[in-house]
Amino acid sequence: MAAWLPQAILYCLSAACLVWVLHGYPLRDLANAIATLDFRWVLLAVCLDLSVYVCHGWRWNTLLAPVVRLRLWRTVQAVYIGLFANELLPLRTGELIRCYLLAHWNNFRISLSLSSAAVERLMDGIWVVAAFAVTAGFVKGIPHDLTLLARILALLLMLGGALFCWVVWHKQDAHTLIGHRRGASTLRHIVEGLHLMGGLPTLGKTMAVSLLYLALQVATVWALMKAYGLDLSFWAAGGVLIVVRLGTVVPNAPGNLGLFQVACVLALGLFDVEKNDAKTFSFIMFFALTVPLLVGGAIATARARLNLGELRHKAARTVQAARREAHP
Repeated sequence: MAAWLPQAILYCLSAACLVWVLHGYPLRDLANAIATLDFRWVLLAVCLDLSVYVCHGWRWNTLLAPVVRLRLWRTVQAVYIGLFANELLPLRTGELIRCYLLAHWNNFRISLSLSSAAVERLMDGIWVVAAFAVTAGFVKGIPHDLTLLARILALLLMLGGALFCWVVWHKQDAHTLIGHRRGASTLRHIVEGLHLMGGLPTLGKTMAVSLLYLALQVATVWALMKAYGLDLSFWAAGGVLIVVRLGTVVPNAPGNLGLFQVACVLALGLFDVEKNDAKTFSFIMFFALTVPLLVGGAIATARARLNLGELRHKAARTVQAARREAHP
């Protein structure tokens, strides 16, 4: 497959989603809505959203604590730069960049950083699926395709969780399976890291921080709803966030542009929000979450004296080298 083809497909999907959202939508409604926002709630939402990334860094440090001691600011900086890259580059390249930066700055293997990020995503997935189950319990009319996606995600999480538990509880068997072939040292390093991260105290703390991480995101959406004047509960905000998260789970265009708006409109429709109001709120939510991240990410990148294009190539080369070592 040509390297440009996946990106071209994603950009076409993003454009099609934007056309759907903007069809028949009077843009002056967006300008009027922004002018009438309660900016006290907007400020609260921005502060909550910024705290999400600090919580993300805290969680990453907690997960890696049995393996390596990390400085919170450095970890948060890596998270900000990675998310900043996600807003500007397709296919969530920032996930790779943040793992590369954390490993590079703290002098440990990229394989360990990537493994910890995979465990993070496993925990996120568990909470998202659990929250979706709660949402499905009090909301009627959830699209069948979304329910099917949640079931597929739950199945993948079960498989990933089973593999993680097997590595943690059967470390010697995992080492035996790896054997002594070339590249075994990298795989053994991953197994050792997963074994250390898989201790019940570490997993318990990290799962608790992951719940706080999700709650802060829900609180951000709820504050934005208050700013716009939507009379929806905190739990409804959680339902909207979960549907948006599921709708954008597959890597796509930078910042999930287009797909984010469609998912938000469909989610608000479940709570009987009028379609034009839902479209307006989808843009307000997108800008409120994206602009502070772009500013914070730009500052974090500038302070580190880094260039995203250069980072992207370095991260890709590092991962390719680790892959060649593990799979000669």
